[in-house]
Amino acid sequence: QSHYVACMTAMLSQMDAEHYSSYIAVFPSRPELMDFLMETFILFKDLIGKSVYPLDWVVMNMVQNREFLRAINHFAATLRETFLQQSSFELQLWNNYFHLAVAFLTQDSLQLENFSQAKRTSILAKYGDMRATIGAAIRDMWYNLGHRKIEFIPAMVGPILEMTLVPELELRRSTIPIFFDMMLCEYQLTESFSRFEDEILRKLDSEVEGGRGDEQYKQLFESILLDCCRGHPELAEPGENFVALVTGLLERLLDYRAVMNDENKTYSMSCTVNLLNFYKEIDRQAMYIRYLYKLKDLHVSYENYTEGAYTLLLHARLLKWSDEPNTAPMQGSHSPSLHTQRQLKEALYNQIISYFDQGKMWEEAIHICKELAEQYESEIFDYEMLSDILQREAKFYEKILKVLRPSPDYFAVGYYGQGFPTFLRNKVFIYRGKEYERREDFEMQLLSPFPNAEKLKSTSPPGQDITTSLGQYIQCFTVQPVEEAKVRFKDRSIPEQITNFYKANHVQSFSYSRPFQKGPKDPDNEFATMWIERTTFTTAYPLPGILRWFAVTSTATTIISPLENAIETMTRTNEKILSEINRHQNDPSLPVNPLSMLLNGIVDPAVMGGFAKYETAFFQASYLQEHPEDQASVERLKDLIAWQTPLLAEGIRIHGRKVPEELRPFHERMEQCFDQLRTKVESQYGVREMISLEDRRGGRPRSVAWAPEWERLSRATDRQATPTPRPVTCGPEGEERRSERKENRSSTFFGQRRQEQRQSISEPLEPKDERQRLSRNMSDSTAGGLEGRPTASREAASAQPGTAGQSLSPTGFGGRVKSASKALPLPRRINPAVYETFLEPGD
Repeated sequence: QSHYVACMTAMLSQMDAEHYSSYIAVFPSRPELMDFLMETFILFKDLIGKSVYPLDWVVMNMVQNREFLRAINHFAATLRETFLQQSSFELQLWNNYFHLAVAFLTQDSLQLENFSQAKRTSILAKYGDMRATIGAAIRDMWYNLGHRKIEFIPAMVGPILEMTLVPELELRRSTIPIFFDMMLCEYQLTESFSRFEDEILRKLDSEVEGGRGDEQYKQLFESILLDCCRGHPELAEPGENFVALVTGLLERLLDYRAVMNDENKTYSMSCTVNLLNFYKEIDRQAMYIRYLYKLKDLHVSYENYTEGAYTLLLHARLLKWSDEPNTAPMQGSHSPSLHTQRQLKEALYNQIISYFDQGKMWEEAIHICKELAEQYESEIFDYEMLSDILQREAKFYEKILKVLRPSPDYFAVGYYGQGFPTFLRNKVFIYRGKEYERREDFEMQLLSPFPNAEKLKSTSPPGQDITTSLGQYIQCFTVQPVEEAKVRFKDRSIPEQITNFYKANHVQSFSYSRPFQKGPKDPDNEFATMWIERTTFTTAYPLPGILRWFAVTSTATTIISPLENAIETMTRTNEKILSEINRHQNDPSLPVNPLSMLLNGIVDPAVMGGFAKYETAFFQASYLQEHPEDQASVERLKDLIAWQTPLLAEGIRIHGRKVPEELRPFHERMEQCFDQLRTKVESQYGVREMISLEDRRGGRPRSVAWAPEWERLSRATDRQATPTPRPVTCGPEGEERRSERKENRSSTFFGQRRQEQRQSISEPLEPKDERQRLSRNMSDSTAGGLEGRPTASREAASAQPGTAGQSLSPTGFGGRVKSASKALPLPRRINPAVYETFLEPGD
């Protein structure tokens, strides 16, 4: 074939303009001439596309292209003279010419920027830039079409776009105005240019992804078309909107292409989301779905199953539960065999459930299961599938309670400096870490795509000297999710396995606290002047979502006073103790070491500085004289300190039961330290006794409840006097009383549920009866909970509800509150049997 092409090239090189004219003239009729031109255009395009000679045979390629260009220009003249008039116009012939000319212009052997500087200079000196020549010819041929242009829209939009994307400045300047001519032509006929717009958006996506286009093209496209549109008043506004649309797409496509082949696909995912959001905004569903599946495949390749599920869910939400045919182009391997929207949506839902399961997002999988179950039960009545989906749903409930699921860490990452791509430049993102991912590992992965970036050591927002510099600066620090209040959890005792999920998921706000000293520093007590600057970041979307990170859309900064900081610290400590207690009660097989370190860090005098410093800083009369508005906060802090004592007591009881013999001396020393601490706290801040909640369903162990339950319980009991407990007797009656006490040790709320079941459905429980039942349960439990104490003391406690009754705590803890007494006796060693009734309902 190369020999044939060489012979044809040699023959064409011997022909001049007169030879071409004579040859054209010998055709006896227009149809025969049209057939000759049609076959010649096809032949030339085929030879150009096949690249007969290797690319490094520069001379042979350039000689062939020079002769082909001369022949094409002669045949173009024949087109204008013979096949342009109204009666002789041939659409297909003109169409073939344009496709041949564009193919010639875009062939690899003419792309001079791919050659070395020396070779490029040699080619330009001997042959010139043939792209500019053929580009000018294409432009002139287009303008010669006149009113026939509309017949080439939108078919010629793609070839013209391919031509304008060639990186040659003069070629671009001369051919980009063709786009405005297309817009004007269609607008004059239809008062819109929607066909042109749809085609250029569709073609632009594939062309830029294929490697064509750059920042210079975006700027030229914007400036040239804006100038053209502003010269025609009827196209000024729609033209500007169109230019903004195309340049916005170009910016996102160029960002996507820049990171598409990186080893680290983090930024490729982000650019993919930018593109699919863009296509969603302009209502291009086919392109939107195309990028959804690109994003899903990226997530699955990195085992981001949760994000992959959320991505597929976006497609599923576009479908209906109906037998209508699918209108959008199919994506994914399962799609071709699914003809209706119901079939496709069901298949997507099953895949989403599988991904959520792999990502340990069982709460989300349950939501999808419920929707599928509704369809199987009420719409298509497929009870076999209903049984399967309900069994899957039941397994997810079981996994929530039994499978360990660590909470992820969240990181704030800022990219500062002009050296970053536009989608990162001077922006802050919140990242969701993977299970057990250390910040050091996360930072290493973060910096790998930017080896020249400098890591900022400060967590404060950088100044303009950094944001406007040409370098790259990355800032990274850990942030805490800000949990939103869940109304359905209010006034309920919820297992930690359930509530912990919502503390770290479906979160859109994150906080970072930075301590600083304000005012004169007290060298002996830093707590007195330790203020907190708390910055709250709000992201564009909740996490987790279709990405492992989202951009921060707003920030807010608040200042926390030293007293408020102390209250927050005590609250977190108490919550941590409470969490450890419930964990060990729910799972006796847990190791005791974490509990040992937590308790010892609080009760050991060597590390008790913080507790004493609070007293020195805030409980002195001089502080309240200077800050009378803090009276309520001081009382709240005292209350938190008082409530820590029963929590520590229960934790030490559990520790004593589980500690190995070799650590028994350590436990005994911790008990001695706690006895001293309890004496001090109870004498100064009063006695607190917690109530435990025990659920007999499924053998679930008892657990300590949190704030909302105590508030409701205290309100219910403070309205009435505590009845005197009945004496405990031996024999059958004593057995009955013990059985009743055992029943009353169960959760207040679950116990109420069992009581309601004993009544007739038509006879609801009256509020008065409920209060009496609640009071009886509490008093009976008190009778059982005070075993081991003198009877006279129990009766005295019952006879004085004002001092021994339950009280509403400002901290949210509850149970029995006793007034502080300066003359409390030293605590004695308590029999372990007494601890078994610890945290049970009080008077």
